[in-house]
Amino acid sequence: MDVTNDVILDLLPLYLAGEASPGTRALVDRYLREHPEIAERVRQASQDPFAALPPASPPPDLELRSLRRTMRLMKWQHRLFALAAWLTGISLIAVVSLQHGHPHIHFLMADYPAQLGACAQLGIVSWIYYFIVRYRLRTKP
Repeated sequence: MDVTNDVILDLLPLYLAGEASPGTRALVDRYLREHPEIAERVRQASQDPFAALPPASPPPDLELRSLRRTMRLMKWQHRLFALAAWLTGISLIAVVSLQHGHPHIHFLMADYPAQLGACAQLGIVSWIYYFIVRYRLRTKP
């Protein structure tokens, strides 16, 4: 049976992991005795399993994509902060007046609960999304 170098290289991960069948182990052992250059690679790989792996390289446009994603998230963070602050402020509008020399604060939420309640709810949702985007932008240690 003629075994090629490619077949042995395909079997090496199983051989090195100790998961190859006895017949496969015998075949690889016989091939390694006949080919000392491959045997040397196997010996090095068994000492340092990651040395045989090719170095992983990131895609060439990874930095540009990361920068664009970060800039997009920062724009959303600023917009959501402005929207949340504005909606919160609108829902907390109050009229301050002096009655008998004492300040009296009257929140308009009491007079317009549906409209200002909707603003408050949208403000809460905006704050939630703001903090989600802020969490996604934080630096991982």
